[in-house]
Amino acid sequence: MNQRISRTLDKLRQSALVRGGLVVGAGILVGNITGFFRVIVTAYLLGTHARADGLAVATGPIDTLNQIIINTMLVSFVPMLMLRPEAERAAIFARVGRAFATVLLLLAAAIAVFASQIVSIIGPGLALEQHQEATLLLRLLSPAVLFGGGSAIFAALLYTERRFVAPSLYQACLNGGTIIAAISLWKWIGVNGFAIGYVAGAIAQLIATWTLSRDLRARESAVIRIDVREMFAKPALYLVYASMISANVITTRAFATHAGPGMAAAFDYCLRCVSVVVAYLVYPVANSLLPEIARLRGLNRTHEAYRLLDKSLGLMSIASIAACAVGILLRTPAISILFEHGSFNGESTALVSRVFLGFAPAIAAWAMLDLMSRCFFALDRPRMPVMASFIPITVNITVMLLIGRVKDPALLALGASIGLAVACTAFFTSAHLNRKAMSMPEVVGVA
Repeated sequence: MNQRISRTLDKLRQSALVRGGLVVGAGILVGNITGFFRVIVTAYLLGTHARADGLAVATGPIDTLNQIIINTMLVSFVPMLMLRPEAERAAIFARVGRAFATVLLLLAAAIAVFASQIVSIIGPGLALEQHQEATLLLRLLSPAVLFGGGSAIFAALLYTERRFVAPSLYQACLNGGTIIAAISLWKWIGVNGFAIGYVAGAIAQLIATWTLSRDLRARESAVIRIDVREMFAKPALYLVYASMISANVITTRAFATHAGPGMAAAFDYCLRCVSVVVAYLVYPVANSLLPEIARLRGLNRTHEAYRLLDKSLGLMSIASIAACAVGILLRTPAISILFEHGSFNGESTALVSRVFLGFAPAIAAWAMLDLMSRCFFALDRPRMPVMASFIPITVNITVMLLIGRVKDPALLALGASIGLAVACTAFFTSAHLNRKAMSMPEVVGVA
């Protein structure tokens, strides 16, 4: 028995998949710790007062957009590079990287120009003062899209060599910069310090990934011509998927601005808790799993890729359901310990705790849906995840319109949770039936 355990541990130590997961997991841990400090600073300075709503409406979409960009690079650009010989990767990276950088520059400029209109859409219930403050914050934050997206482009190249350290510290850089600037500049520029620090963190991450990928970009490579469709087809599909999943959260925040002062901020505090758990469930597995799945697909060993995915999904289901249950049971004392300082008082704790009660079920559904979708993109089967991504926001809007004006905070995120659960179930069932119809007896379970 001891020898068997010893051999198992040796295999785990030698596994690139496990090593990658541990490195990414460590980076996420650092990012989550700094992320909680960032939320603690926000809670201490703003609590759940009206000004916190303006900050939530401005920073929430930028956080979401940067995550979409990073995940797009991971899901689409990394497999694109992994499927090419090493000698061609530098040329492909240069060509595709310039194209993505141009898109990011245009996107950042559009956010700055149309900031007021964007705030009107994502924060329709804000008072005039909060609307103006959120608009200024969004304009200050817009360069972070370019810098953060640029770091994601270089991170994709690092992933091809399984260099996970610098990419995994992305959130730590953003959160660290935000914390330092928010505290040090609070007396002079107030809430705008959050935006300045966020942009500074994105710049720091860009410098880190650019520096550490220098040797990979300098490799000799033949001139490669790559079709425009190949560059943008899969990223565009993933952007549709990620945007629709994110729209589920943005829609809930928009409903929250109509539910009363402090509700949008309360939802953002809950979102931080839920997204941290989901990230820790999904990212360590996905960031090391996707390159391996892409490699197996490139070698026409798809059945092995499906088996690897099945094992990951089984473990994910157990871990995510357990995390959901623990979150519901311990939500109030955990929120009190983490956030109840300064402007965040006992009433704030009670409010956030009630909102979390309706959002906690999203943990299991979100984690399962995210992992399945990322793996299907790596397998070059994007149709099902894209179709499933339209379900959460559709169900969310339907449920919230039926509820009407939210009076009980526990109902605020009910539509978002139900939407994710329906999407996960539909995707799971569709994938299972599809694989069964394809008569692949060697693949057991759901992809």
